[in-house]
Amino acid sequence: MTMQTPEHKIIIVGGGAGGLELAAKLGRKFGPRHIFLVDTGVFHIWKPSLHEVASGTLDIHREGLSYAMLAKDHGFTFVPGEMDGINREARSIHVKAVLSEGEEVFAERDLTYDTLVIAVGSRSNFFNTPGAEEYATALDSTEQAEKFRLKFLRELIAADQRKKNNPDQSLNIAIVGGGATGVELSAELLEAGKDLGFYGINELNPERDIHITLLEGSARILAALPEKTSAAATRLLSQRGVTVKTSVLVSSVQEKSLTDSNGNTYPADLTVWAAGIKAPVFLTQLGLETNKINQLVADRTLRTSDPAIYAMGDCAQVDWEEGRYLPARAQVAHQQADYLVGQLSDRIKGTPTDNKPFVFKDYGSLVSVGHNKGVGSLMGVLTGKSLFVEGLLARLMYMSLHLMHHMAILGIARTGSVALGRLLLKRSTPRVKLH
Repeated sequence: MTMQTPEHKIIIVGGGAGGLELAAKLGRKFGPRHIFLVDTGVFHIWKPSLHEVASGTLDIHREGLSYAMLAKDHGFTFVPGEMDGINREARSIHVKAVLSEGEEVFAERDLTYDTLVIAVGSRSNFFNTPGAEEYATALDSTEQAEKFRLKFLRELIAADQRKKNNPDQSLNIAIVGGGATGVELSAELLEAGKDLGFYGINELNPERDIHITLLEGSARILAALPEKTSAAATRLLSQRGVTVKTSVLVSSVQEKSLTDSNGNTYPADLTVWAAGIKAPVFLTQLGLETNKINQLVADRTLRTSDPAIYAMGDCAQVDWEEGRYLPARAQVAHQQADYLVGQLSDRIKGTPTDNKPFVFKDYGSLVSVGHNKGVGSLMGVLTGKSLFVEGLLARLMYMSLHLMHHMAILGIARTGSVALGRLLLKRSTPRVKLH
């Protein structure tokens, strides 16, 4: 006769790259009575691909993974809703009511936990820039990406109509922030422009009439990556018609323009803000230690100032090396998920955790600058040297990152089926989703 142990409940808040991988891996081991995933959305989209959603080159209705489906397949419980508070003494979280078209679907509720993992990601940081939140679009969620796509479509059609009467009409797009999101969105918008003629937008010449300006405050774009990667990305974007402006600090955003700190004005029918991140504000109201960008301060075992609460991904500040903190990158969240599987498995089993610190292995970075091009820096884990890659090889390697994320969630067989399905569907669907 075996002794029944109390069921240790783990609640993971946030179904992004790290949170979902953690829920799926723990769910497969321990089942839905132990593992709970809370998220505001219905579908999971890999956040690094939101720039493709925004440009219309990726359809969320085809690419999104249903949380309910994943919960059934991988043995965790999915709880729809938004967490907005914690009762640390009672070890419970409060989840807001879920509404649909004004009607309440799920009432507000409290969920008890034994261990809580906060993986709510990050949001755009507007740095209190006047007009930025009002007139610029951020790409923090599928909803925002879809909102930008529709706005992009409306502006394209309006500019096409105006051009019939005024040959000098053009569409001006300003992207604030020369990190990976800004660079990749610039390239993806160029891809979207190639096929406009097939949709009846015939007056605008994409190469001549769509002007994209990328504005970066640092001395170079992709400042966090090696200089060679930055230079290659700048060259590729410039060759394709993107105007790259560095050492430019945006001081205000207007409805149809933005202004820098030197008083220069840039026309902008559309403005995208990708200039920095911060964690959600509600994290500062939980009674846990946070930093100036609202991230939860965690130790090297990913525990916060409350030992029953862990933090991972973009919403966590964790020491890395030489006084630096772990970067806000998908590969960090992926490795943290693997690490926490071991730590939390011990908690569920009731055995002591080894408290071995999390060690991040940097495998480099890849950036897409078009459907057939990419640039990146790969870290040689064995040699200690970095390898620069460019062109189609870099693009293919970039695409493989998305498949690796799916593999961590779906497994090898189902990921292979998904990849094959996408390849076959590409021949029967438009390259750009405009409907």
